[in-house]
Amino acid sequence: MSYRIATIEDIPVIMEIRFAVKENVLTNPDAVTPAMCIDYLDKLGHGWVAEMDQQVVGFSYAASEDNSIWALFVLPQFEGHGIGKNLLTLATDWLFQRGANQIKLGTQPDTRADRFYALQGWVRGEMKSKTEVAYVLTRDKAN
Repeated sequence: MSYRIATIEDIPVIMEIRFAVKENVLTNPDAVTPAMCIDYLDKLGHGWVAEMDQQVVGFSYAASEDNSIWALFVLPQFEGHGIGKNLLTLATDWLFQRGANQIKLGTQPDTRADRFYALQGWVRGEMKSKTEVAYVLTRDKAN
């Protein structure tokens, strides 16, 4: 497994991965566009991909404006192998290195992702909406 900074050439497979997930499925496929993914490569944040045998199997994006995790997804058949944890670490380390003291994200409650963030030391907060729970990670609690 290798990890690298995402590039514009990765956007088609990033979109495929985003739509292949079994949880946190987009109810509106137009809510995340290739143009948005391009903007988060550098202008609005930073992105990384995980590769196995030269195939992108997961990605993460950190949003610099609000110090958040904009996206973290792994192909379902590659879940449970530490890929998400490594991608999350790349994103949080980048935000902390830029001066963030706290990082936030949102995910669907009662899902694998919900349990995953809690296991990584994130603090579960209140419901942001009917379908999204808030999490925060402070610099002093990061691994």
